[in-house]
Amino acid sequence: MNISLLNPQQLDILKNTISQAQHIVICAHKSPDGDAVGSALAWKNYLENTGKTEVQICLPDQTPDFLHWLPNHRQILRYDRGPDKVKEVFHKADLVFCLDFNQSSRLDDMQAALELSQAPRILIDHHLDPDTNCALTISHPEMSSTSEIIFDLIWQLGAYDSMSCDCAACIYCGMMTDTGGFTYNSTRPEIYFIISKLLEKGINKDEIYNLVYHNFSANAIKLRAHIILNKLNVIEELHAAYFTVTKDEMRKFHFIKGDMEGLVNIPQKIRGLKLSISLREDTERPNLILVSLRSSNGFHCQPMATRFFNGGGHADASGGKLFCTIEEAEQITLRALLAYKNELQQKSAR
Repeated sequence: MNISLLNPQQLDILKNTISQAQHIVICAHKSPDGDAVGSALAWKNYLENTGKTEVQICLPDQTPDFLHWLPNHRQILRYDRGPDKVKEVFHKADLVFCLDFNQSSRLDDMQAALELSQAPRILIDHHLDPDTNCALTISHPEMSSTSEIIFDLIWQLGAYDSMSCDCAACIYCGMMTDTGGFTYNSTRPEIYFIISKLLEKGINKDEIYNLVYHNFSANAIKLRAHIILNKLNVIEELHAAYFTVTKDEMRKFHFIKGDMEGLVNIPQKIRGLKLSISLREDTERPNLILVSLRSSNGFHCQPMATRFFNGGGHADASGGKLFCTIEEAEQITLRALLAYKNELQQKSAR
């Protein structure tokens, strides 16, 4: 199976840029998820295996607890904990890899550190509308995850044979989490070829699944149960559902980052549902609502995320943010549902 992504000229640019670099930074988006962290750690592993000794991952903020098991996770620098250290690393860098984000604004407060760096950038991503102001832009929105792209690059660079089990585990984790356990955005045959090659490296896919999806505290389960029981609004005539989560509710259930991971997918289990929306107050900043959207059955949520929620993403898995109260966010959500009434009321596929 041919999974090579780069033409000969692009491959030469990638090889030459890496070979000339001594101080490499890998960065990913704010609120890093499994794909952002997994792809970054896997790419760091590859670069170090080529002999690069100064490779640093910089992230804007905290990663969810269920990703802390990933190999070398402790080596990641966080901007929110040490902005001066991260700025120094970017200033010293002679090459920056931008992973799993399409625009530098996705770095939030860390964006300035990237913009001030004089180092050439290489973007590796699978979101729409990528920044092309880079020495090389490797953008493939049709692919399941940035981690899948990382595997393909390592393969094309001829480094699969030397890939470690740790590197393979990071790639698998990223692919698994960005497809909901391979339940969406994962129909391409190439994905399962890659999984077979990762299994050859000795990964334990069942253990990785358990570490990610069976890693909640009792409080997290109670929070999720509370939301489903008391906060889920199902609009049957629109085949849609949404829920809100406030800071008070999160404090009551001792919320930590990652406790709501994947919760927006749960309403999708309702027969015929086309759209599920999560609205959550930010734990630190007032009047900031974090929005997640999931869709299925022929409806695609990405246009809605762009039009109503200052966001975007993939056809059936998107996100955004609103700068308002949770009550105002709920009203915006209702307007969004009505705006797409015709599409949502079309006959369901199942």
